[in-house]
Amino acid sequence: MLTTSARLLRLLALLQSRPHWPGNTLATDIGVHPRTLRRDIERLRELGYPIQASSGVAGGYAFRAGRALPPLLLDDEEALAAALALRMAVSGTISGIEQTAITALVKMEQVMPARLRRRLDALRTAILPIDQSGPLVDARLLATLAGACRDQLQLRFDYADRQGQPSHRQVEPQGVVHAERRWYLVAWDTTRSDWRTFRIDRMTSTPEVGVHFRPRPSPANGDLRAFVSQSLTMGPHGDEARIVLHAPIETVRERMPGSAGVLEALDAQRCLLRCGAHPQGAVVYWLLALELEFEVLGPPALHVMMRDAGARVARSLARASAVVAD
Repeated sequence: MLTTSARLLRLLALLQSRPHWPGNTLATDIGVHPRTLRRDIERLRELGYPIQASSGVAGGYAFRAGRALPPLLLDDEEALAAALALRMAVSGTISGIEQTAITALVKMEQVMPARLRRRLDALRTAILPIDQSGPLVDARLLATLAGACRDQLQLRFDYADRQGQPSHRQVEPQGVVHAERRWYLVAWDTTRSDWRTFRIDRMTSTPEVGVHFRPRPSPANGDLRAFVSQSLTMGPHGDEARIVLHAPIETVRERMPGSAGVLEALDAQRCLLRCGAHPQGAVVYWLLALELEFEVLGPPALHVMMRDAGARVARSLARASAVVAD
């Protein structure tokens, strides 16, 4: 039988693990009578935890946002993940929160048990930081966009595309995704009646939060990261390039990033690379860097660029041979 204090901690952990708990299910999981559960809920409320109760067939308990942040319960893996994320924030991957991240990290590490501090230290030595080459995004802007996604509120903002052309957008935001060292907003563009990805650092005005919108089915079956990756790979950049690579698809995936193109297995030893979001010069670069046999199916302009690249290599080798002969 759990003591009252242990029972309250167990109850608090359960309430934070899902959006809603039926009362009978929660009482059963803790092993108490529903009346005892109601008393425990009231004790947590007195301690400042914002727990909402609802009645009826679908009644139960839900942990809601309150006026102040109460203590949170994290398991070992959650605590390690939070500490590592804070260390990344301290390094400046998101502007505007470095100092706040430091104070939060100090508080977290102060209460960590020794076993977790040892694991965190091991992870620190194993994970080497890299230079941040992507643009910094203000943390307050990310919070505004994420809040609009959560609350299903329209957004209006000015935007510049990759050519620098300005436009005004009104969207129904779906989610914020970090991919290829960039932050993206996935949203339904109400003017174009289609899903779009917006690079957040290309927003040229502070987003204005608008009215509530009715949610619609998410693109890519809810996998927003996959949707952004596909948008980056197959975006508008001339004709789609199609190349047969003479290597198993697993081998090619190990040698090139997912944003370089879409891969399809043709057989056990060949795969098809399709890409349309990159200049064809970048496609030539990937083909040469992969160090694989390949066949360019199209477009014709890519054939010309490959032939020109081959001619430059041949001239370079000829000059090198002449220098050696002299």
